[in-house]
Amino acid sequence: MVRHVAGAAIAFAVSLLMSAPVADAAERQSLGFGRLLSNDYFGDGKDRWRTGSWTLSKVWGTGWDGQAPSTFGDLIELRLSSEIIAPDNLAKPSAGDRPYAGALSIGAHTHFQWQGLETALGADLVMTGSGTGLGSFQRAVHKILGVRKPSSDTLDQQIQGGVHPTLVGELGRTLSLAPGVQMRPFLEGRAGAETLVRAGVDFTFGTVGTGELLVRESVTGHRYRVITDDAVTGFTFLLGADIAQVSDSIYLPEDRGYELTDSRDRLRAGLHWQGYRAAAFYGVTYLGEEFESQKEGQLIGSIRIDLSF
Repeated sequence: MVRHVAGAAIAFAVSLLMSAPVADAAERQSLGFGRLLSNDYFGDGKDRWRTGSWTLSKVWGTGWDGQAPSTFGDLIELRLSSEIIAPDNLAKPSAGDRPYAGALSIGAHTHFQWQGLETALGADLVMTGSGTGLGSFQRAVHKILGVRKPSSDTLDQQIQGGVHPTLVGELGRTLSLAPGVQMRPFLEGRAGAETLVRAGVDFTFGTVGTGELLVRESVTGHRYRVITDDAVTGFTFLLGADIAQVSDSIYLPEDRGYELTDSRDRLRAGLHWQGYRAAAFYGVTYLGEEFESQKEGQLIGSIRIDLSF
């Protein structure tokens, strides 16, 4: 039922994005580009569970004045992402550990102001299964690196292939606590590949990122820079936390006996640096247990490096 509703919602959202009357496609211009690479090798180094992801965003609009426009569909983001989810032991998973999963997604999102709230709404098509090629890719990379690679049995037991329409929405409000110090509470909802409701807060200490468009990465919750102001240099330190109630996940199928935890929590910290010809970000995220037989949480690191010549 949820997937049928999500399918209808994604068609509706995409049709609205494509037909938004206030911003003719000919008037749009490229406004920014952002990306974030996350991997547990940059965190606890244990190569397990939410082991790796990569997200890329490209944004078009009629202009940017330091905040999202007031009209739905005026600013459009194309988002591409990939993720590998793995059991604790890639070669010989223990009984009850989560199955291997490779996921690719493409989506259209819009960012706008609504009732004084920073609003993001969009839809993704999430593709899973061996057809994504992510399992073969990980085997090849791990072979080159000389580290343990997923076995044939592990890949044979990965989650079923399919295309999963997913609707994503977020509401947030940025509050100034002091000069250079901001707090942003937010609410997020997802329906499709994973169906959940999430509440959280992000704190920023510094001016890098102020007046920019930041997009939330789905695995860690870090907000990466997409529309940037390179004239503001220095450092910004980030802290964030959120908790989610998850009702359904294709990555932990009930028909295989997996039981979701009552809640899913994340804690994160990061540092943005902006120089005159380069910029960088590093963040670390603690992900709590996602299924009842998961014995502990994990640490994931996220990086981004930008160079200008």
